[in-house]
Amino acid sequence: MTPAQFQARFGVSRETLDKLQVYEAQLRKWNPAINLVAKSTLNDIWGRHLADSAQLFELVPAGTQVQVDLGSGAGFPGLVLAIMGVPSVHLVESDVRKAAFLRETARLTGAPVTVHAVRIEVAEVPPADIVSARALAELTLLLPWAHRLLKKQGVCLFPKGKTAEDELTAVRDSWNMRIERFPSQTDAAGTLLRLSDISPR
Repeated sequence: MTPAQFQARFGVSRETLDKLQVYEAQLRKWNPAINLVAKSTLNDIWGRHLADSAQLFELVPAGTQVQVDLGSGAGFPGLVLAIMGVPSVHLVESDVRKAAFLRETARLTGAPVTVHAVRIEVAEVPPADIVSARALAELTLLLPWAHRLLKKQGVCLFPKGKTAEDELTAVRDSWNMRIERFPSQTDAAGTLLRLSDISPR
């Protein structure tokens, strides 16, 4: 996917596209030193990473103010969604080198993010309208982490691969939740999970 194709698909402004191109340049600059993304994906940053994150923007509930992104790594999806318009995004990334990348990229793009270089279990963030995580852990781990951070009416946005249904089965007896499934636009085997009304059984 090219920047022009990304813009056509997601309808972003020229200003937003410019910021995402700054993000791409930073990713290419830092990746050799700290391995933010697999080298094999560098030829399709716009499709494999930026579009894969941007597709979640359509699932963000109206009125969302605060998003907490767990295990942010290279900033997917949290930093992308901040650039696209989520008002306040908290990126939780315990690796201090990756956290430095996130802070510098946020500075250069003017993205409304706060970076927390701590473990998820001890992160202190505002109550979240959205908790997101991409390629971080299975739902058995994600749900306890997210539940602690979510507002009562908050939602989780979790892109998942072909294990999505197995992960949902694994938590069925321990968690109550409303489950919405959306097909991934970037991975034929992928599912975007939007989970709400989450509570332990």
